[in-house]
Amino acid sequence: MKMKGSRINFLLLILLVFAASIVKIHGDSITCYNKKSPCFLRWVPCPAECPSSSTKYAGKKVCVLNCNKPTCKAECRNKKPNCNGPGAACLDPRFVAADGTVFYFHGKKNEHFSLVSDFNLQINARFIGLRPVGRTRDFTWINALGILFDSHTFSVEATKSETWDDEVDHLKFSYDGLDLDIPEGQLSMWKSPENGIKIERTSSKNSAIIILPEVAEISINIVPVTKEDDRIHNYQIPSNDCFAHLEVQFRFYGLSSEVEGVLGRTYQPDFVNPAKLGVAMPVVGGEDKYRTPSLLATTCRLCKFSPAGVVEKKDTLVMNYGTLDCTKGSSSGNGIVCRK
Repeated sequence: MKMKGSRINFLLLILLVFAASIVKIHGDSITCYNKKSPCFLRWVPCPAECPSSSTKYAGKKVCVLNCNKPTCKAECRNKKPNCNGPGAACLDPRFVAADGTVFYFHGKKNEHFSLVSDFNLQINARFIGLRPVGRTRDFTWINALGILFDSHTFSVEATKSETWDDEVDHLKFSYDGLDLDIPEGQLSMWKSPENGIKIERTSSKNSAIIILPEVAEISINIVPVTKEDDRIHNYQIPSNDCFAHLEVQFRFYGLSSEVEGVLGRTYQPDFVNPAKLGVAMPVVGGEDKYRTPSLLATTCRLCKFSPAGVVEKKDTLVMNYGTLDCTKGSSSGNGIVCRK
């Protein structure tokens, strides 16, 4: 009898393992915990193409659920920035507006500009660059982001390096003025004590995603100015600095209709882009409107940010521009790809 009982237990164990493997094959289910979301506590299965909400492999897509989208359908997304997607800021620097319009904002080297300024969120950028002899303006890249929300501050920057080495991590984080030690490695993660912000590495080095619950997600990747880019654009990069900089893509949830900033203004419902249509590299100004004295400053001519408890705004956009896919239909990425 004992032998028979042992056999039954063994068979049951095999069945349990088999059942667990089936669940794993079919993938995870995800939900939203924001009570205002139409997907609140609705468990949605992940697609077969990306069955898990996390991965240990760089570049592999994961399962995500946009909590502002009424369809409540999980989708596959790469956690690294898509430089051709809405909310992107890459290269020198090339921005993609909320509606897919591509524009360039050069700013000035060694100065700071507000990319997004809303009543509950401010995101500033530090620009680095150089001006070769004979040029009338600086070549610039985004080297750091300064984020202000509630009464907290956060920054992420690319550390300077003479030459680029993929095996060296160039990410530097700080929270409320204190440096953070987030160990290298896939899925290495840090949360603030009050769960106001979360940082997760999306590759072992130089890539991460910053999550402000119900406010924004920011995918970042650090890259150098390559020799090929230097040759094509004639940047004249010196031998003692590879100009490590950030590739960034923002995904926002519930910006107000009065949001400002180099990129933020494109999320206004009645925004008209000043970039000239049909121009290969449409450049817009605004240095005087969005210049800030430092990376974590809240002051600029059109800045909206107010510390926690000072201003309460319930005016949010009806359209969630973070869900738009405006990259299809144009191979060059120049001009308007799709419209609001």
